Amino acid sequence: MVNIDLFRQIALSLPEVSEQPHFEKTSFRVNKKIFATVDVHTRLASLKLSEIDQDVFSLADNTIIYPVPNKWGKQGWTIVNLAKVNEQLLTDALKTAYCLVAPKKLAAMVQRG
Repeated sequence: MVNIDLFRQIALSLPEVSEQPHFEKTSFRVNKKIFATVDVHTRLASLKLSEIDQDVFSLADNTIIYPVPNKWGKQGWTIVNLAKVNEQLLTDALKTAYCLVAPKKLAAMVQRG
């Protein structure tokens, strides 16, 4: 289980990430591109993943991580249930989403560890 503060801490620990409102949610961006959103009321996050990464993370437990059930899901947007996910799985998924949209130089910093 991950609370909103821990989600925020993990997301903001990535290089050059900003937190901004996005409709009724909070978005996390790098280079003005959204890689994650979180809804504090439902405790659901949405991450931008590639189709392959979406499949891989969903295999862990598709009641915790699963595609958004509409056209956004087909574009890689993936729901993470913060009430059920563990910190390590969330961290891995957030880093993967970040690296998908971040400039190559920033993504390389995260991939190197």
